[in-house]
Amino acid sequence: MSRRVLAGAALLLGLAGLGIYGAHQVVRVGEMRREIAAMERDLVTLRARTEELSLMVERLRTDPAYVEKLAREELGYVRDGETVLKFPSSRK
Repeated sequence: MSRRVLAGAALLLGLAGLGIYGAHQVVRVGEMRREIAAMERDLVTLRARTEELSLMVERLRTDPAYVEKLAREELGYVRDGETVLKFPSSRK
């Protein structure tokens, strides 16, 4: 009878170990699913940004008026004969 008890105890111990291992794996799968969802959201954002940048590159290559607008706004370029008026900022 002690052999049966030992076999039963070994079986229960094995099942408990499998149960703990399985529970850990279920938790890990949940974590991985959340990571995948976050990465998919990031991917959507990055694809949208890539599209915006591609459109900007295309405009820079083909639209001289857009290039001039950017040069004026971001670099402060002016044409010959133009006068630039700079006002002090109203921030205190």
